[in-house]
Amino acid sequence: MAVGAAAATARAAQSEAAAAPVALARCASYGAAVLPVLRKMFDQLGGLGRLVKGKTVAVKLNLTGTPFERHGYLDAGLAHWTHQDVTGATVHLLGRAGASRIRLLESPWKSAEPIEEHMLGAGWEPRDLVNAAPRVEFENTNFLGHGKRYHRLQTPRGGHMFRAFDLNHSYEECDVFVSIAKLKEHSTAGITLTMKNCFGITPCTIYGDGAGVDEPGILPRGGRGPFHSGNRQPSRSALAENDPQSPREGGYRVPRIVADLVAARPIHLSIIDGIRTQTKGEGAGTRGSVLVAPGILIAGTNCVNTDAVGAAVMGFDPMAERGTAPFERCDSTLRLAEELGVGSRDLKRIEVIGARIEDLRFDFRRATENASAWYGPFISGHASLSPRTPGAARK
Repeated sequence: MAVGAAAATARAAQSEAAAAPVALARCASYGAAVLPVLRKMFDQLGGLGRLVKGKTVAVKLNLTGTPFERHGYLDAGLAHWTHQDVTGATVHLLGRAGASRIRLLESPWKSAEPIEEHMLGAGWEPRDLVNAAPRVEFENTNFLGHGKRYHRLQTPRGGHMFRAFDLNHSYEECDVFVSIAKLKEHSTAGITLTMKNCFGITPCTIYGDGAGVDEPGILPRGGRGPFHSGNRQPSRSALAENDPQSPREGGYRVPRIVADLVAARPIHLSIIDGIRTQTKGEGAGTRGSVLVAPGILIAGTNCVNTDAVGAAVMGFDPMAERGTAPFERCDSTLRLAEELGVGSRDLKRIEVIGARIEDLRFDFRRATENASAWYGPFISGHASLSPRTPGAARK
């Protein structure tokens, strides 16, 4: 495509993409502070009742890696996991708004263990989440799980990388889909917010290193390496990627797959936990990561709009392209999702409700450069450095 035609196509996609309000709020700590802040934010977005009353709600958490990977003795929720207080408050408010069923979902790295066990390994108490609302369920969506078959979700406009994905039944058998993410950078995709969180909805039995050749594997036997490197196609029972000759490079592939996923499985409510987090990358083992305390919560009904505000709060330009922070080595997931009509990344078109971006901006790159200036406030008064036994109450 000629440069002029490509630019015209990009402008058309930007003008067509949806723009919905995004709520932004200061929340200085976990614990009792979270519930009233989230309640107000959801009210600012029009209330949860109109979205979830009488419906089945699926909630994708961000519990990346294993529960034993931590920054020293800190809870995973204080660094790279969605915090349990944000999860619990969201579940409670969904229940109060009339959700008939709430399913908490995650696909732990090459694991088929119950989500409850995954949580217990990090010191969470799953019973707290069960008691937060009526009829709360858990499911590991890394394989068939409780379902009888995988469900195929089509990607609008043919997708960048995949025309469709075969997913666990929980992503099809829901009326409302919620993504709760951490405010983080990502070593491959630049940022990992509510869209990149959906990279983990794909079952490793089909798309992983140890996936079955003709049919899905019974259990996951590897991570999602093929999505990064393109070294193999999915199980033949699923659709192959659109162009097997496309670049076999993570910075090209991962953003496109994420954009395809959020187009195929639309997110109805996006929530970003930026109260406590880390810089540099997505996991506890990210080299050079720094613990930070932005003290921020973000929520919206359009994932691209919400992630665009999240990127801006982190000190990045949502309109940035490859070669510019945070997309120095990758294409922009925000742009690619915008091209599929998922939502707009243009802050001029997005109404931010509550706090102003400029008042809550927390420059992630500056935090990394001045680690000592941020580390002290993060630890002081908010986290114990002494080990605790699994199941102990945590903040």
